[in-house]
Amino acid sequence: YPLAPELHREGIHFLGVPCGEMCVQSFVRDRDRVLLRNIVYTGALAALLDFDMAVVDELLNEKFAKKKAVLESNHKAVRLGYDFAKKHFNCPLPFSLKRLDKTSKHILIDGNTAFALGAVYAGATVGAWYPITPSTSLMDAFKMFCEQYRTTPEGEKKFIIIQAEDELAAAGMVIGANWAGARAFTSTAGPGISLMQEFIGLAYYAEVPSVFVDVQRVGPSTGMPTRTQQGDLFSCAYASHGDTKHICIYPSDPKECFEMAPVAFDLAERFQTPVFVVTDLDIGMNDWMVPRLTWDDNYKPDRGKVLTAEDLAKLEKWGRYQDTGGGIPARTLPGSGGKGAFFTRGSGHNLNAVYTEDSPEYKAVLDRIALKLRTAATAVPKPVIDGKGSEIGIVALGGTNGAVTEGVALLRAQGVACDYMRIRGFPFGGEVEAFMRGHERIFVIEQNRDAQLRAMLAIELGIPRDDMTAVLDYAGLPLTAKFVTESVAGQVAEVR
Repeated sequence: YPLAPELHREGIHFLGVPCGEMCVQSFVRDRDRVLLRNIVYTGALAALLDFDMAVVDELLNEKFAKKKAVLESNHKAVRLGYDFAKKHFNCPLPFSLKRLDKTSKHILIDGNTAFALGAVYAGATVGAWYPITPSTSLMDAFKMFCEQYRTTPEGEKKFIIIQAEDELAAAGMVIGANWAGARAFTSTAGPGISLMQEFIGLAYYAEVPSVFVDVQRVGPSTGMPTRTQQGDLFSCAYASHGDTKHICIYPSDPKECFEMAPVAFDLAERFQTPVFVVTDLDIGMNDWMVPRLTWDDNYKPDRGKVLTAEDLAKLEKWGRYQDTGGGIPARTLPGSGGKGAFFTRGSGHNLNAVYTEDSPEYKAVLDRIALKLRTAATAVPKPVIDGKGSEIGIVALGGTNGAVTEGVALLRAQGVACDYMRIRGFPFGGEVEAFMRGHERIFVIEQNRDAQLRAMLAIELGIPRDDMTAVLDYAGLPLTAKFVTESVAGQVAEVR
């Protein structure tokens, strides 16, 4: 099964496997002939890389246990590919897959699964969602973990997972559950964030904790749902209409997805505001080799300033939106009664939660919320900085970290001295500003067309955009170290 000559590339060996042809010959239904090509491919790959077929069979049994016909066709397809490769190629290849030892310090996991597990550890009990690529597997994993760890021996479920009729409804359910005192979240992608904007604004202004996980994909519109990008940075940071700004945290791999899950819920409740966990398809859906996940059993959720009935009894007066320090108000949960009762509204209100159209009263609330977000800049995860004292600074965030880290090492090996800062939280804290102002030349590396991170740095820190060089890769594939190295080195050489 030779490949057309124009498709050959130097240094790459092609092994032709007629997946489609074998499916047409072996299956009757059109659906099987199309969908099972990937399973045939998996079987061929299993032979070439010496997969343990018992594991492959176990995974298929686990996935399709309740669908006998589908299970049988999948087993047949995987064997077609396996047998073909064994017959036509020298198997295994000179490189093959080795089973990890049980004592290995690393595991293989995707970011969606890692965050779902972290959410369980963080105390989340409610998930509301609407299916969308590439975030659906996150709520699937949360459901799986809840059924395992949030179900009593008697079978009572201590969790609620709701598939809403649309993304806006899912956001409303999350906000309502958090308002009632639960830890709740939703997982979605860029189109979902767009549809949730009205409720996001409500949570911001009514100051209701809520967690949104945005597994970014390629936009705009439907875009390319199965490709990766960082095109929602602006959307998440300033979601909804009017003057809004939101806490965002940016994991770089599945390990940080797990570790930042409790951070997201703690920040949401501490600051009584929406928090966005901004990942991407590459992190969320692809398997990564990461150090084993660890957990501190001494962890206690930060519920923020929540007044109980006993607390309220000690107060002469309480106002829901009064500043208690750093712009953060104290809240009550439903059922507190008496002084703790207030009307939660998204319309104009004063510091005591009373409706108002009085300009100074409205402005006082909005100014206090702005102070709260400035305080949040000191609490979000701090940046990771590698190097000190170079004239050149390189800035990135999220899933680009692996490629940028390797690219920085290659640049240094070529004699280009540079420091690297990986941003992990928004609003930007003092460490981010100090790095930006401490370098003569800054390269901002990101995966979107419009240099959104560079624009955010300019808006928030007052640094002219022209003082920052944008290095942009937005074609939908994961960033490569080669692209980073060539882009930076080429522009440095031009200046010299």
